Amino acid sequence: MHRRIFIKNTSIIAAAGMTIPDGFALAEKQLAKNKLPKWKGFNLLDFFGPEPDKQRRPTTEEQLKWMSDWGFDFVRIPIAYPYYLKFDRSRNITPEEVYSIDEKQVDKIDHLVALGHKYNMHVSLNLHRAPGYCINAGFHEPYNLWTDQKAQEAFYFHWNMWAKKYKDTSSKKISFDLLNEPSMREDMNDQHSKRSAVPGDVYRKVAIGAQQAIRKENPNHLIVADGNNGGSNVIPELADLDIAQSCRGYHPGIISHYKAPWAMKDPDKAPEPKWPGQVGEQYLGREMLEKFYQPWIDLVNKGVGVHCGESGAWKKTPHAVFLAWFGDVLGILTSHGIGYALWEFSGDFGLLNSGREDVAYEDWHGQKLDRKLLTLLMKY
Repeated sequence: MHRRIFIKNTSIIAAAGMTIPDGFALAEKQLAKNKLPKWKGFNLLDFFGPEPDKQRRPTTEEQLKWMSDWGFDFVRIPIAYPYYLKFDRSRNITPEEVYSIDEKQVDKIDHLVALGHKYNMHVSLNLHRAPGYCINAGFHEPYNLWTDQKAQEAFYFHWNMWAKKYKDTSSKKISFDLLNEPSMREDMNDQHSKRSAVPGDVYRKVAIGAQQAIRKENPNHLIVADGNNGGSNVIPELADLDIAQSCRGYHPGIISHYKAPWAMKDPDKAPEPKWPGQVGEQYLGREMLEKFYQPWIDLVNKGVGVHCGESGAWKKTPHAVFLAWFGDVLGILTSHGIGYALWEFSGDFGLLNSGREDVAYEDWHGQKLDRKLLTLLMKY
């Protein structure tokens, strides 16, 4: 129902002393507005890895202009904290070296932030790897963020540094995404060790510590917390903290990470994905997505800001299946005012240069553009 008609009708009913029917009450609930804008855009992986000399080709100003010209207004920058540290990389980092900031590397990150702002992008800074935790292995952590106080103190230090750097930048232009895809892992340096959700009270403690470190510099700074258990689950323990939450657009993983070697133990035996359709013992379709995202929609209706910080599918997912599935993901999210960011702009999950074998790419200034994917993204 149109909002003005709804308000007019409910006002007439109330003035007449009548009870508002259930249907009107439901309509009112559905009018709940997301506290976050419906940003849409991309993850930029310039500083995604811990080694400064092993980064991918940097995002160019021209690429940011393309994003802006196509109607996108959001970029998320996942950062590995060792990228901007000074230490002897021939051995494992020590807890003391976690505080050794390399300003030259910080300046490179700041340059990308400035370019994003030049093209009217909201920039979300994210610690993809924080002291004591990363969803991925590949760098030896000296401690565990969830169990070690020293790791937590270092985590707060890093967020205070970033908050101080952007102390005078409006929350309309920058936000701080605390930690990529939190989970509790038995061994932080073993990719395949037993994993589970972070206990809610522990996540709350760490989030409050980071919140205080950030808001110490500017009480209006915008803070985002990724969903628990790898980004999938709403965090009810944070709902009262004036911290937005970030979901993921990767469900089900058999679609989004089809044959991805880091996500499947035996990728060559993965069943052929269909959307919609029967795959193995389960039927994959829009209904399962609606069920998966309902807790996030409920969170919006409770007044908590929600954004989907990562979404998309790896290059091995058949293109037609990917587009059909992703259209449902975006349709459900955006119909409830939840924006999204594709992982990534250029690369295996990306709009450009994804390396899919079943796409007729369009040449775009020397880049390989997936025009069908761009059309889908622009629709939402």
